[in-house]
Amino acid sequence: MKRCFWFLVGSQCLYGDDVLKTVDSRAAEMSAYLNSVAGLPNELIYKGTAKSNREISEVIRAANYDKSCAGIITWCHTFSPSKMWINGLANLQKPYCHLATQYNRDIPNEEIDMDFMNLNQAAHGDREHGFIAARLRIPRKVIAGYWKDARVIDKLSSWMRAAVGVAVSRELKVMRFGDNMREVAVTEGDKIEVQAKLGWQVNTWAVGDLVKEMGNVTDTEINALMTEYKSKYDIATDNIESIRYQAREEIAMEKMLKREGCMAFSNTFQDLYGMEQLPGLASQHLMSKGYGYGGEGDWKVAAMTAIMKAMGKDGNGASAFMEDYTYHLEDGNEYSLGAHMLEVCPSLAADKPRIETHHLGIGMNEKDPARLVFEGKAGPAIVVSLVDMGGRLRLICQDIECIKPILDMPNLPVARVMWRPMPDLITGVECWITAGGAHHTVLSYDVSAEMMKDFANMLGVEFVHINKNTTVEALEEKLMISDLVWKLK
Repeated sequence: MKRCFWFLVGSQCLYGDDVLKTVDSRAAEMSAYLNSVAGLPNELIYKGTAKSNREISEVIRAANYDKSCAGIITWCHTFSPSKMWINGLANLQKPYCHLATQYNRDIPNEEIDMDFMNLNQAAHGDREHGFIAARLRIPRKVIAGYWKDARVIDKLSSWMRAAVGVAVSRELKVMRFGDNMREVAVTEGDKIEVQAKLGWQVNTWAVGDLVKEMGNVTDTEINALMTEYKSKYDIATDNIESIRYQAREEIAMEKMLKREGCMAFSNTFQDLYGMEQLPGLASQHLMSKGYGYGGEGDWKVAAMTAIMKAMGKDGNGASAFMEDYTYHLEDGNEYSLGAHMLEVCPSLAADKPRIETHHLGIGMNEKDPARLVFEGKAGPAIVVSLVDMGGRLRLICQDIECIKPILDMPNLPVARVMWRPMPDLITGVECWITAGGAHHTVLSYDVSAEMMKDFANMLGVEFVHINKNTTVEALEEKLMISDLVWKLK
């Protein structure tokens, strides 16, 4: 679905028709500029200048029920008495951004008079408007600055992408093939609370359903997908039958996902009854199309992968299911090696991935599964984990710096990424474990920590950010205070 945002400008009838016409003209101009010149990631639709309680309430009511509207952005060109905003804002169900700006960048020394002041008093209007949102305790993003400045446009674009994540979250359906890996704690969670809070519908389909669907896949369908594989990846195995089997798995899974309207899925190597191979290449290629995935039945990370992909560039960014596997603990040269048995999305690849076939000594594999093998890109990124703390959800985000792996690792035939967690590996690990972060994460080059913070704020989820300035002591204190605050909510 194509997502858009509604731009609502506040004023009042006190200043006369000429002022209102000017406000309307300028707001339309600003919206057009932000769409065509600034290049916002989603269309900004100007919904008029609101001058009364009725107008505001009607626009917000319409926004709530318009599926294409991912959020509203407000600005007060003149003074807009905030009591007229109460009824509308109290019923707002979409993400909300307050753009505190003004039409003119500079104060015009020769032109400024009281007429100019009456028209151009956003500094007055935005403070009045901001008060009522604070008074109503409404989660919102405040972005201040001149509307043509790159910094303002970047922050607005970032917020939009977070709001798109919220829209995707509220409609997300997750297909679980089988249950969780046995005895694992962090992949569990309260599915009812998650649906009430985040909108996710999480349900289970038997592995037998998938096996039956696989039996209906035709050679013609497999041949077409094999052609696609060959166009995107280097074939580095003679075991073509293994690749064809992965294609059969992928086609069957995608048919089921589309039929049920699901954009995320999970499975576990402990439940492959009736299947020859754990879906490796199949899961990786589905992720490249925008589906979210979670190994070992981890439906939370599957959903977050789908959401963060949708938040990324062009609605399917470089975000992927990931797991910290092992550390390099050389003094002064410490790194984490991230990988998984088979399933890391090729959107992270530095170069063209290779399809290889190797033995997998874990799970119920009758035959060697094909998978994509590659190294991840170098550059700044984040890893994100959503955990159920009992009574609330906690979203943990850590800044990382991905590097070209310092070792060739010729006998490790999986996709892998190497990175340095912030503020450093040792402190970062201590902070991550202190916060309760899971072993499964979403690694993203496209989504920022600020976007994840906005996403969490929009949905009322606790947010923990581990960055270059974080210390264990400060984090422990923050978590203790946060625990007390959330118990009061």
